Amino acid sequence: MTEVTPFADRFEANRPVLGMVHLPPLPGAPAFDGDRAAIRERALEDACRLEDGGIDGIVLENFGDAPFYPESVPPHVVAEMTAVASAVTDAVDVPVGINVLRNDAEAALSIAAAAGAEFVRVNVHVGTAATDQGVLEGQAHETVRLRDRIDADVAILADVHVKHATPIGETDIGRAALETVGRGRADGVIVSGSGTGAETSLEEVERVTDALADREAPVLIGSGVTRETVGDCFGAGASGAIVGTALKADGETTNPVSRERVESLVDAARTAGSSDA
Repeated sequence: MTEVTPFADRFEANRPVLGMVHLPPLPGAPAFDGDRAAIRERALEDACRLEDGGIDGIVLENFGDAPFYPESVPPHVVAEMTAVASAVTDAVDVPVGINVLRNDAEAALSIAAAAGAEFVRVNVHVGTAATDQGVLEGQAHETVRLRDRIDADVAILADVHVKHATPIGETDIGRAALETVGRGRADGVIVSGSGTGAETSLEEVERVTDALADREAPVLIGSGVTRETVGDCFGAGASGAIVGTALKADGETTNPVSRERVESLVDAARTAGSSDA
């Protein structure tokens, strides 16, 4: 059985900045425009601009597929994402991660293993959350066992009190993080704001990093990071950041990636990291 490589060991940077590739609507989604080739072309363009701008890793997500299936996506979504993910992993040299919205960890792991991606993001890994897709329940018991069954060296990043949701049950974010890493066996956690592009509470980041001080699990910020705030995010103890909206042309989430914005934010992140050293 393959030993899972620690998340941090997959990157050259001590505090990696990961950039989002938000896929347009895939076939079967209400807003799909009928052009499969354009989806792949857009994904490759965004991925290459992220890498050329100095990004440390990439997260590929079916962002355009709203309204999202709450749990399992149909096979055609898995097939389309695997094809696109394979093209992206072949085109770039930085680690690639997969997130299948809304919460299909089985599909994400399967895509990652088939396409050579290195990690997945799971929005609700443990516990329960009320979302616009209904009530979602974590499937950590299935996800971790699946990784063993398919012998995949794929790290699991799990959200704690995920955005676009309200936690049901454990409301203390520090305790929730401990459950996610301890009993849920996630390899790292993500703390986000209330929604896509929303600023993340640095107080919550500090509470999570304090709760996990004795663990080797990284804490990433999952929304709202900008060139101006990345230093404060690292100062709050974040081990890295996942950035989408701030790296897009004109700061619009659905726009193409702007290489200039990537370079600017990565430069600020490197400067912040050096000042902390």
